[in-house]
Amino acid sequence: MRTLVIDTATAACSVALLDGDRVVARAHDVVGRGHAEKLVPMIASLPGGGRAARILVDCGPGSFTGIRVGIAAARGLALGWGVPASGYSSLALVAAAGFAECEDDSLCVVLEGGHGEVFVQPFARDLTALSPFASMKPDAALAALAGRTAIGNGVRWLTQIAPDLPVVEALPDAAEAWRLPADTTALPPRPVYGRAPDAKLPGGITPPEPVA
Repeated sequence: MRTLVIDTATAACSVALLDGDRVVARAHDVVGRGHAEKLVPMIASLPGGGRAARILVDCGPGSFTGIRVGIAAARGLALGWGVPASGYSSLALVAAAGFAECEDDSLCVVLEGGHGEVFVQPFARDLTALSPFASMKPDAALAALAGRTAIGNGVRWLTQIAPDLPVVEALPDAAEAWRLPADTTALPPRPVYGRAPDAKLPGGITPPEPVA
């Protein structure tokens, strides 16, 4: 069964067409911003226009705008093609790719979180989350590592405090989604932000999350 994977939750914009654990085609670019303009042409460039029997999308945490772009595309294509869409965590995907390159029993994923904070979550090698993810300041994130190697695009914040810290810079890559166990790819295709939106309604009220 072919799967279209969409990942726009971070500075990377990537798509992949998978057939089981085989990567049929992929595209990956670090764009920073502009995911909306980049994503549709990326999908269209895949064989068959990326059409697949199911769609997987990165639900976050990560960039508010990037997360919404990917989920909107996944929902729209799922509706148009009449196929199911589900999601996964950006943190789990980075961990899965990281374990493929090391022999550590556990890793701590550290992704950019905005406002000088990072999203942090440790994983065991079988991708069991060792604690819930949290958004925290770099000094608190350093303490949360508990001796584990840090991996992600938020590690630069940690090395500013601890220059000799062992870290691996990484971003989510849609082509690595085949490594995710089935139970980690069953999230509903809704945003997982990790912290409250910056936007406020008059009176300082946080806008409600749109209904899926």
